[in-house]
Amino acid sequence: MKSGSQQGRAASAAAISLRRYLLLGILIPVGLLVIMNTVGLYRQALGAVNTAYDRTLLASAKSIGEQLDVSGYDEQSELRVTVPYAALEAFEADNQSRLFYRVSSLNGEMVSGFAQLPFWRGRIQATPPYAALVDFYDDVFQGDEVRVAVLLQPVASAQGRAMAVIQVAETLELRTTLARKILFDTLWRQALLLAVIALVVVVVVQRATRPVRRLSAELQARPEGDLTAISAPDAPRELLPLVDATNEVMARLQHLLENQKRFVRDTAHQLRTPLAVLKVQVQSALRGDMDAHEALGDISQTVDRATLLANQMLALAKVEQLRQQPDQQPIDLARVVRQVALDLSPLIAEKDIDFGIETLPACVLAHEWMLGELTRNLLHNAIKHTPRGGSLTVRIARDSSWVALTVSDSGPGVSAELAARLYQPFSAGDVPHGSGLGLAICREIAVALQGSISLENRSSHGHVTGLDATVRLPQVQNKGSGGF
Repeated sequence: MKSGSQQGRAASAAAISLRRYLLLGILIPVGLLVIMNTVGLYRQALGAVNTAYDRTLLASAKSIGEQLDVSGYDEQSELRVTVPYAALEAFEADNQSRLFYRVSSLNGEMVSGFAQLPFWRGRIQATPPYAALVDFYDDVFQGDEVRVAVLLQPVASAQGRAMAVIQVAETLELRTTLARKILFDTLWRQALLLAVIALVVVVVVQRATRPVRRLSAELQARPEGDLTAISAPDAPRELLPLVDATNEVMARLQHLLENQKRFVRDTAHQLRTPLAVLKVQVQSALRGDMDAHEALGDISQTVDRATLLANQMLALAKVEQLRQQPDQQPIDLARVVRQVALDLSPLIAEKDIDFGIETLPACVLAHEWMLGELTRNLLHNAIKHTPRGGSLTVRIARDSSWVALTVSDSGPGVSAELAARLYQPFSAGDVPHGSGLGLAICREIAVALQGSISLENRSSHGHVTGLDATVRLPQVQNKGSGGF
């Protein structure tokens, strides 16, 4: 028992925890969603930052464009610009980032600014982001990563007309600092959100699984052998099918235990009598109180009755065992009845009984042993109560739903008082010559096969002429036996 308990605890430890399953099943998807949301928010914020700073670069480029002058037209034009560095200081938001500019002609000829800044070789988008001929791109200048805004600025004056290329580059220190700040702000807010969600999920899961833990504790606290139904009025709706199924299993176990206890009790009680009689008979034979041959005959009869009792009690226990097994198969009752009648033919011939049998194919769902034991007990009982030279008939009839097996003897029938308790174990009308279990076995088999059994006296001119024992069982259609 201890080993089984240890194995149960080991299996419980190896099993998946419902709380862990729920927590992981909820928190992992939520965590992934929060991470994806964090990445998305960071990218959106970074995009907004870049847009804002790109607008500042464009404004600085336009400010430089306002300082341009030109003389000459088109290819013969000459651009002039005077851009004091103080003009760019207004666009430097702090002391971290630095601005560089370059003003060139359309063919790349340097006009003013930082000559080391590479000339723009790109092209303007078909739909630029602003109402200007502007392009933005990333580059490296003097070993630093920079963001460059390029503005194609038309320049016109009374002396000429030309197109200027204005490039303004900004180092990324400020953008990187702001991006990190946005990232950290987003991360701690999302981490706080995830922590709140995790706390809520833990609390909800704990509350949701509380009935399960309480039910488990209640079952563990039960004394050994307590199979009463579980009372869980506050159990969640999802647990009710499990509770109901558990109660059904415990009811079946309780029924099995009660049958086992009754079997042991009845066996001990019923075998005590023949064993005591056998002991007295043996002692009497040893003392020489009776003839040895006569004593052996009495002992043989006592042994036969004890053997019959033991076999029938084992049969009664086997009926309960087979009741719990679902592997029933369609069986032709007529075939079983004919075989049992053939096995008992010596007993029928010994009493010179006029025996008749009328069968037709009739398929029922059962264990073949059950049908054989049912027929054998009915015929045994009928042969025992049929007088020498009497008649005994076995008939099988059927309709669309039921199969009826009727055993008709020509015995004395049963009284109303005896009929009320005839199906109870050890209640036979002739106890010295029987165990009182035959009809009890028949009734248990009929009930196990979802059928019924009835006993009816036959009368003629007010006198009982015999007894009809009828068993009705559900019929099944056996496609493999002719489709009856």
